[in-house]
Amino acid sequence: MSNPHRRCDGITRRELLRVGGLSAWGLGVGDLLRARRLGAAELPRAAAQSCILIWLDGGPSHLETFDPKPEAPSEVRGPLETIKTKLPGVRLSECLPQTAQLMDHLAIIRSMTSPLGEHNFGTHYLMTGYQPTPVLEYPTFGATVAHVRSQRPQQPTGILPAHIAVPHFRVGGSRLSGNGYLPSQVRPFALGGDPAKPNFQVQDLDLYQGLTIERLKRRTEVVRQLDQFSRAGDTRPSGSALDPDMERAFSLITSPEAKRAFDLSEEPASVRKRYGGKTIGQSCLLARRLIERGVPFVTVTNNGWDTHQDLTTRLKLGFAGATEGVGLVPSLDLALSALIGDLDQRGLLDETLVVVMGEFGRTPKLNSSAGRDHWPRVFSVALAGGGVPGGQVIGSSDAVGEGPRDRPITPSDLAATIYRLLGIEPDLELHTRDRRPVRIAPDDAQLIPELLG
Repeated sequence: MSNPHRRCDGITRRELLRVGGLSAWGLGVGDLLRARRLGAAELPRAAAQSCILIWLDGGPSHLETFDPKPEAPSEVRGPLETIKTKLPGVRLSECLPQTAQLMDHLAIIRSMTSPLGEHNFGTHYLMTGYQPTPVLEYPTFGATVAHVRSQRPQQPTGILPAHIAVPHFRVGGSRLSGNGYLPSQVRPFALGGDPAKPNFQVQDLDLYQGLTIERLKRRTEVVRQLDQFSRAGDTRPSGSALDPDMERAFSLITSPEAKRAFDLSEEPASVRKRYGGKTIGQSCLLARRLIERGVPFVTVTNNGWDTHQDLTTRLKLGFAGATEGVGLVPSLDLALSALIGDLDQRGLLDETLVVVMGEFGRTPKLNSSAGRDHWPRVFSVALAGGGVPGGQVIGSSDAVGEGPRDRPITPSDLAATIYRLLGIEPDLELHTRDRRPVRIAPDDAQLIPELLG
């Protein structure tokens, strides 16, 4: 079946955006065609060229989202009803009606399992594939992808950072650096502003009052010369004279095209409305703009899922007395369905992996405050795009959502599979600052074949 977004010369709309917009690859159309002629052996290409991780920080309830139990007792079933999806016999939360209609694009894992029910530990495990240890902080998916891509000569980096967090990277108690043992330049670039706010702007992306581009260039050159002077008798390998973080900041501040990537006012009002007015919706829209311009990894952080009390208000209503649901789950529904539909319409879904997850699930029984507590023994993860076959449920939990009934899948397994989907072998070794080799996924990690098509 032909791709309507691919030209007769084989170049996709996305590749044209990269060439004409930000020059994220540093190539022209002719260069792209010449690269194609070099062959797949020299230019390996994974199905997923980029990834959007929608991180539901705090631990989303699997029972009120992707794994409801309509036949269970009320203290397990909870306050929300369920709805049918496109898949016979598969039901989702009543607050996910738009997502239910896109179930043919989704793969839902209902048998994720972990022993770690503390926010920071669980976040580290889910975002890296490794259980935490006091000896070493492992890099998150985004940092690893950014680092590996930067080492590949056929995938030159662009102006925009390769790992961006929208609107921030305050996850798991804000104790995760993101880059772990990898260099600081692959730490997530956090926007520091809320895309849903009318006055949204990226922190420190504009010049301070009285500082012009010319003055900034002069200051940068002074720093460069001082650095070269200090290295005069240094035996270290030569490289960029500027600190990588300073180099990146200079490139962003002086690039009008980079600033445009963050400008949501360029989007039609109808598109912005479809994503929903909450932070998660506008963050997902911004994520689409970023991957469209060549950013390989975007983390959309959505806080507030630590729902120990009053599930109905927190998850469905949003606030007491709301006439329609604007809580966490309806907002996720709008954002996720709009993102998948938008990517599909633009011909980007096949090469953009979308992952929705948090650090664990919630207890199978409601507590005395009408909420649910931490529960890592079984929970759910949803994936779409990036070569993942949709319209499937992988594994299952037991009748009350207490543990895996079959096909238990660990965060290590998920990490190995995500890396494979992104064209990175799970047994690839990176190096710590003291040059110790570390696999990007643990030795015992098993690929999830249902996600690899």
